[in-house]
This record gives sequence, structure tokens and C-alpha cells, in this order.
Amino acid sequence: MATKRDYYEVLGVEKNATADELKKAYRKLALKYHPDRNPGDKEAEEKFKEAAEAYDVLSNPDKRAKYDQFGHAMDQDMGGYGGGFGGMDLNDILRHVSSMFGADFGGGFSGGFGGFGGGQSQRRGDDIRIRVKLTLQEIAKGTHKEIKIPVMTPCSQCGGSGAKDSSAIKTCQHCGGTGRVVQRHGFMQMASTCPTCGGTGKMITEKCPHCYGQGVEKTEETVAFDIPAGVEEGMTLRLRGKGNAPQFGGVRGDLLVVITEVKDKELTRDGNNIIYHMMIDVPTAVLGGSVEVPTIDGHVRLTIEPGTQPGSILRMRGKGLPDPNYRSMRGDQLVQVMVYIPEKVTPEQRKTFESLRDQSNITASDSTKHDIFSRFKHIFE
Repeated sequence: MATKRDYYEVLGVEKNATADELKKAYRKLALKYHPDRNPGDKEAEEKFKEAAEAYDVLSNPDKRAKYDQFGHAMDQDMGGYGGGFGGMDLNDILRHVSSMFGADFGGGFSGGFGGFGGGQSQRRGDDIRIRVKLTLQEIAKGTHKEIKIPVMTPCSQCGGSGAKDSSAIKTCQHCGGTGRVVQRHGFMQMASTCPTCGGTGKMITEKCPHCYGQGVEKTEETVAFDIPAGVEEGMTLRLRGKGNAPQFGGVRGDLLVVITEVKDKELTRDGNNIIYHMMIDVPTAVLGGSVEVPTIDGHVRLTIEPGTQPGSILRMRGKGLPDPNYRSMRGDQLVQVMVYIPEKVTPEQRKTFESLRDQSNITASDSTKHDIFSRFKHIFE
């Protein structure tokens, strides 16, 4: 089991912090790590719980005094979580936060949580994360995908109840069917998930033989969705309600689609621009000409001006990728020119090159040398 961090360290306060300073620090952390702002982030959820635990202890003078004296050893006598959040789940803490800071705590944070003792909390299924590989051509135009995924759905036999039939479901006597039990801690009153029924408010006397009382079963579903143009490696699309169903009814989790780019054999992505390294021969570099260049839209003809130097960058405007936020705007394709020098020549070719050796315009001027070298300088840095 991981060692607990010092509660003062968790909240980021000094050991002589006042009640107002503690509350302010807790509010800041609860806002930062709140599950509504960090959907599916388990690390943020743990930090959210950790901050709640620390504040529960340090905001209570008696618990704080014992903690200052005994540290985390006080948990053995006070039932874990310093005695305050023992047995409470995430929804319990969310209600506590909502009651402390009110509706102004953050966008939608208090909505749907209600006050203490307000009935059963709505269960939510786990999210599912998948990766989808896209080519540059698919990214350029956007694409439609249909993928078959394994998913937990409500049991086809019991409808998600987990019981053999309706007669096998009884109201939980411990919580009276509310799914919550009220606990008093001094002047505070907090509701927690009923430990007997697990928050369902019901007790199953005979389990469903198909799902063995789990209320869910593993199936396969085909999910269809559109991926917009211009997405990038690592971007995540969230499909609401396409994840796993929770046990015994509730809201399904989400499907998180993570984008993976397939490397192209000829083209390289640089933001919204496309880079292509083009090799031309000496005559074309000297005399100019027309060459065929691959783009994400297919092959096109590109004009090479006479005297084109190695390392030159030719810009093909609008031949890049669309901006995902402004789809009418597209990047460019940058064509970097490289000139192929023959390793072997025929006798006739040798004579031709020898006849050019002593020509005055064959040797580069100092300014031309500087210009060419500067284009390749970054390779050696």
C-alpha cells in the first residue's frame, strides 16, 4: 500500500494554517481535480479524494490535534480517512464539496449532485479507450469509421437488475430503499452509500442465472462516427454514452477515440504543412523543367525554374492539411529540392562536364556559396 502524504503537504499549507486558509486551499484543489473537469483521469480523481481526506481531518479541531500528535497512525483508531470519509465513495465527496461551496463552485459541478440524503446517486459505467489509425489522406478530408468494440451492456435476460425475476428483488431494510445512509459528525450531517445494498436500494434474493447477478454482460457493438478533417496525433474524440454500462442500471460511460497517424512513405507532416523531399537531376536544376510531385490530393506537376539550387524550398500553397478549427484554411506543401550528382559517367558525359569546368559561371560566387551553405547549416548543428 502506498504511503500517505502529509495532509498539510497535500493542501499546500503551513502547519499553523487558519480555518479560512484550509478552506481556500481545499477549494482550489477541489476545483482543479474535480472529476467533471478531468473526465476519465484516474490520477486526478485520486488527488481529488486525497484533498478531501486531508481537509476532513485538518478542518476538524479534534482530528487535527490527534493528527498533529500521531500522524497517520490516528487512522487505526478513527476508521481510515481520519474517521470522516470512511466508507464514502466519490459521489459522497462530490456532495460534500457541493454543499460546502455551492452552485458557484464550477461549471456544472453542483448540478445533479443534490443535497445530502437526496436519494440514490446515478451510477456511471467505465469509459472505453480505443486507437484509430488514419492516413494523411483521411486526415486531410475527414473520414467516417465503423468499428466493432467489446463492451459491457445491461444483461439481456434480467435487463440489468441482476435478479432472476422481479420477485427476487427486495427493498433494502438498512437504508429503506434510498441507497444512502446518514452519518452525523458533530454539527455536520453527511450521507454515504449504503454498505448493505451498495447504493442500489435493493437486495437480490436470487441472482440472474445468465449474468450471475452482475446485471451486465460482455457483448460486441458496432460504433459509427465521423472524424473531422485536420485532426492530429494524440487528439481524443469523446463519444458520449458509447462506453460500458454500469452494474444495476445507470448511465453508460464514454468511448474515447485516440487518433494515431500512419506515417506516409513520401510525405511528412509539420503542423498543417506537408513536407516533401524531391530529388532532381543536374540538367533539370540547370535548365529548369517540369516534374511530378505527390501531394495528399494526388500527383501534380511542379515547375522547376532554371538555376534552382540544392536546398531550395518550393512552396505549393493550399496543398497542406486543413486547420481543425478553421477548416476553410489549409496549410502549404513545402518541397525541398535536392540535386543528384551522378556517381559514374560515360566517356561522352565526361567530355561534356570537362568542357564546362573552366567556364566562369560554373563556379559559385561567394554570396551564392553563403546562401547555399546557410540552407544546410542546421543539419550539422
